[in-house]
Amino acid sequence: MIPNQLTLFFMIIYLLESLIIILQSSLIVAVLTREWVQVKKLSPVDMIFISLGICRFCQQWSSLLYNFCSYFNPNSLYRYMSVVWEYTNALTFWLTTLLAVVYFVKISSFTHPIFLWLRWRILRLVPWMLLGSLLISCVTIIFSVVRHHSEIQLFSMMQLPGNNTVTERLKTFVENIIISQQMVVLAIPFLLFLTSTILLIVSLAQHVGQMQHHHTGRSNSSVKVHFTVLRFFASFLIVFTSYFLSIIFFTMHILWERKSWFWAEETIIYAAVSIHSTSLMLSSPKFRKALKVSCCGLEAA
Repeated sequence: MIPNQLTLFFMIIYLLESLIIILQSSLIVAVLTREWVQVKKLSPVDMIFISLGICRFCQQWSSLLYNFCSYFNPNSLYRYMSVVWEYTNALTFWLTTLLAVVYFVKISSFTHPIFLWLRWRILRLVPWMLLGSLLISCVTIIFSVVRHHSEIQLFSMMQLPGNNTVTERLKTFVENIIISQQMVVLAIPFLLFLTSTILLIVSLAQHVGQMQHHHTGRSNSSVKVHFTVLRFFASFLIVFTSYFLSIIFFTMHILWERKSWFWAEETIIYAAVSIHSTSLMLSSPKFRKALKVSCCGLEAA
């Protein structure tokens, strides 16, 4: 299949975004791997970061292979390649949610006894929650295999003259599986992420309001720091919500042919992924330092 100019334009943008995401993920993994080699341990938050980096790396490569292979050489076998993307995408949602929950428990100022107990235990529970995220994401494989098997059957039936009623029923069944998969697999971690992040923002806003009653220089500097953190989590919420909504919206408008609008959707989705990865990296001093070193190295070269 030869793409037209519009399709080619979006393909190039999508490819550039994919390369950026792969480089970002590689940098996250490289920085944290070097730290693990040097100090022989990683903090629980860094465990989540490196897991997210590896997941994003695999997700983007699977997206590239599936999209380009299925576009230029339509074949029913390529549909199964997307199972890897769907698994890593679900895992990305759970890892991002886990990161939001850890931030919420450690930073927010709630004083309920259960919350205080959770704050004391949360970092010890991170390895187990990582393992749980891996296992829960395996649910996507069941949905994906059933769906792709049905899609292959539907694709074969659409090529042959026959009973249109059976074909339409199978098509409706496949579409319902797709929508159910996104709602069940992605909506649950997203709602947990949404709840944790909103409660954290509310807690930070209340704390900033209390601190503004003081007028010392020290308290003013603390207010600025809290405002910076507040802006970060607000932007974090907006970007990840945009990513979730874009996936849901475009899932509702699936067509069976690869047209130019498909690549436009991929461009929008992975623009959100790239911004999300950038915001995560800029939130960590060690990643900001690594970026500065990389930029200085490029300038020296």
